[in-house]
Amino acid sequence: MRIGVLGLQGDFREHLAVLRSLGVDARDVRTRAQLDEIEGLIIPGGESTTMAYLLEKMGMLSVLRERGEQGFPIYGTCAGMILLARELNDAYPEHRLALMDIAVKRNAYGRQLDSFEADIHIKDIGKFHAIFIRAPKIVRVGPGVEILAEHDGAPVLVRQKNLLASSFHPELTGDSRVHEYFLKMVTKG
Repeated sequence: MRIGVLGLQGDFREHLAVLRSLGVDARDVRTRAQLDEIEGLIIPGGESTTMAYLLEKMGMLSVLRERGEQGFPIYGTCAGMILLARELNDAYPEHRLALMDIAVKRNAYGRQLDSFEADIHIKDIGKFHAIFIRAPKIVRVGPGVEILAEHDGAPVLVRQKNLLASSFHPELTGDSRVHEYFLKMVTKG
């Protein structure tokens, strides 16, 4: 199995390390051609506006949007979740992938200094220690979106068919179970 991690900006190295520790052929994806070499993609945390700009500049945004619509597995963490969201309080869909039927508020949990850790319960995984860094908040989920975990009543891990998104950073925890969940999505659909 070959899984890509978008390597244009953000904490892609941490995701690559987790995937490789699981024996996965993990690839740093930076070009449109590299999208053809992978079976699923993780969009890491970072700066969503910068990622969207670079995806557009590299000719990858529309290709990735089309593939996502056709069932290609994508997992977005933090900034990646912002790129996947159909609605965002301060941006237009054409500047993101806009694939997942969720509305997101950027930096809703506060600034960098307000970052925190919390134990959450993830469906089919169990207790998980989550790390939230300048995290976006899901403020609406559509009818086809499954809530897999919540924190203080707000969804923080959601799935819609081939798409997975989290407000937190599982790649920083030393716990690979969320990545394993995504790998099962890639292999089983």
